[in-house]
Amino acid sequence: MTEHRGALASASARGYALVVLAALCWAGGGLMAKWLFTEAGPATVGWLVAPLGLDVDPVLLSAARAVVSFAIVLAYLVWRRRELLVVRSRDLPFLAIFGVFGLALVHFAYFKTISLTGVATAILLEYLAPVVVLVVSVVLLGERLTWALPAAVAMSVTGCALMVGALGGGQLLVSGEGLAWGLASAVLFAGYALMGRYAARRFAPWTLLAYGLGAATVFWLVFMGGPGPVLGLLADARGFAAVAVLAVVSTVIPFGAFLKALHLIEATQASVTSTLEPVLAGLAAWFLFAEQLSVSQLAGGVLVIGAVVLSQVRSPVPPEMPVVADEGLQESATSA
Repeated sequence: MTEHRGALASASARGYALVVLAALCWAGGGLMAKWLFTEAGPATVGWLVAPLGLDVDPVLLSAARAVVSFAIVLAYLVWRRRELLVVRSRDLPFLAIFGVFGLALVHFAYFKTISLTGVATAILLEYLAPVVVLVVSVVLLGERLTWALPAAVAMSVTGCALMVGALGGGQLLVSGEGLAWGLASAVLFAGYALMGRYAARRFAPWTLLAYGLGAATVFWLVFMGGPGPVLGLLADARGFAAVAVLAVVSTVIPFGAFLKALHLIEATQASVTSTLEPVLAGLAAWFLFAEQLSVSQLAGGVLVIGAVVLSQVRSPVPPEMPVVADEGLQESATSA
């Protein structure tokens, strides 16, 4: 029994570490986008040289990032792990839904919210996702409710609000349409976490990421009216290099790490931990861009960190699904 509990604790620790890695990469990707794609300014910005000043529409950036991310993951699997590309034909509809709603539309709704409101408002609304995940997990999926889970969700949402200035005297721009898109981004991110947790029973993380990015790529190419705009961006050497870096840092690594984490911890715990993203982004911006952090923002960061710790205050419950080994085929492929 002691060894079993130790194994569960070790798996849980790995799961949290993977989500922290994902949050760190998402935060880093946002800062990289700010540096790469904002208007070039003075010789230095904080600790960094001047931004490159690439003028790229955020939607086009999302499309190009999906295309390059899919190409990277597919090339790796074809080269080293071809068996992980084997799925049953009846699994394709789910994988397509996961890719479109769990990957492509999360980015689309987030950027749409930014265009209608602002970055701070978009972050705050998207990170209402833990509330959605908690409700669905407890009401529909039978997750055991303890006092720690809703408390952790409340702390993480409050902490995010403080980090983006919603409760610290800052002004948030909220229109009816912006609010609707922001809430949609929260629901979509929650859906990504819940679908990823469900899919962990059947697919290896690399398989889910490959097919999800493939579906997202198809979605974006249709939405953009063809590959022309994406190819135009990638034809520029600086644009290609920037998109490639963002594809690895803010897509392949974090989404892959988050999916792997869902093999090890519950979706609610993972979504609460992911709210570390604005905290890490704020700290990095303070160090790299010399942006000041207010007392309320620091308090928000403490709340989010406390929420991550609090979300672990529960007896470990072994997962009800077979965990798919990285080296093996997913369960669906072996039964084909």
